[in-house]
Amino acid sequence: MIKPEKTINGTKWIETIQINAEERATLEDQYGIDEDIIEYVTDNDESTNYVYDINEDDQLFIFLAPYALDKDALRYITQPFGMLLHKGVLFTFNQSNISEVNTALYSALDNPEVKSVDAFILETLFTVVDSFIPISRAITKKRNYLDKMLNRKTKNSDLVSLSYLQQTLTFLSSAVQTNLSELDRLPKTHFGVGADQDKIDLFEGVQIEGEQVQRMFEIETQVVDRIDHTFNSLANNNLNDTMKFLTIWSLTMAVPTIITGFYGMNVKLPLAGMQYAWMLALGISVALIVAMLIMLKVWRKM
Repeated sequence: MIKPEKTINGTKWIETIQINAEERATLEDQYGIDEDIIEYVTDNDESTNYVYDINEDDQLFIFLAPYALDKDALRYITQPFGMLLHKGVLFTFNQSNISEVNTALYSALDNPEVKSVDAFILETLFTVVDSFIPISRAITKKRNYLDKMLNRKTKNSDLVSLSYLQQTLTFLSSAVQTNLSELDRLPKTHFGVGADQDKIDLFEGVQIEGEQVQRMFEIETQVVDRIDHTFNSLANNNLNDTMKFLTIWSLTMAVPTIITGFYGMNVKLPLAGMQYAWMLALGISVALIVAMLIMLKVWRKM
């Protein structure tokens, strides 16, 4: 979808969301955007990048934003969105229709302090970076809940939820890191050439915000990994205790089986003719079981 043109202090802004083949052709024919650029900026597998075409004087920005697969389960991945400065017109590409990106764009548009297209781009990036924070806080809350529940009783559903948190943290931590690396590089590119003090302040603001978000996700990832490691160790210890109990129980049950099997043979055996021979077999079994348990205790196998 190509939305109607808007202006940012005199600069045209063309917003696109999930464009189809016909709309791609419109961008090529009407605005002269190269097909390769459209393919690049709408590729959902692209990573963070900044490209400056010295011949066309085009600037292309690709950044990653959080994309919810299941908000209730806190299952997130990241998807790219793009901004293209082409022949004095700003084009934005949100091929995955990421809600955080839409919010960031219109927040920057409504900001009275945004007085240039460069400020609009940096304010949008700031808000997108900021959109990771509520997710991190939700992960912290969910992690505390799972930690409390797993301390009471380990359930498979809670372990699956913990695994989902690890997956989400992996995707988001990687995106935050790559975004921050590109934000640190931007002031040294053509986009940062001749920056005035207001633009320098915007650069510093979005970089500081990116560093804060990065630290939040680093800490959260470490905590979740330690919780996962702890409960893996507990699960292994519980399994070992269970196996130890079953082993001792099977050894205990093997003793009367051996004795009764021995006296169950259809041949004459010592003491087999006694009136209470079965009590003798039972007594021998109990004595051997007690002796075996004592030996296991002495050898610290129990």
